[in-house]
Amino acid sequence: MDGKHMQIGEVAARTELSLRTIRHYEETGLVTPSARSQGGFRLYTETDVARLMVIRRMKPLGFTLDQMRDLLDATDRLDADAALGAEEREALLERVRAYQREAAEQVEKLRVQLSRAEDFEVTLRARLEQDAHTAQG
Repeated sequence: MDGKHMQIGEVAARTELSLRTIRHYEETGLVTPSARSQGGFRLYTETDVARLMVIRRMKPLGFTLDQMRDLLDATDRLDADAALGAEEREALLERVRAYQREAAEQVEKLRVQLSRAEDFEVTLRARLEQDAHTAQG
């Protein structure tokens, strides 16, 4: 265990995820609270927060819940089992590499979209400035 436990509200604030979203990720098996308080409140650790941050970063890139689960499984196994055979370790690393490549592709697509959006905004601003000058003159 990695020390201090946090309740779901603190985790929500730290991850910028809603309580509902965190509970949904629990229901789908992506994250499990490390413990429960005597009163039944979910308790999370820094490891749980890190896991939620991975999920939060994958979501806007279009990864599915199954893909998130697969990546988290691969990284969990890499982190937990120092006794992995070389072949199994390489297979897990290749899964992680595949997600890294897909993330890089999605980031590039988002850069193109952002560039187009910025161009559009500049065009609209120029139009408004042109109309403002015409109205003054």
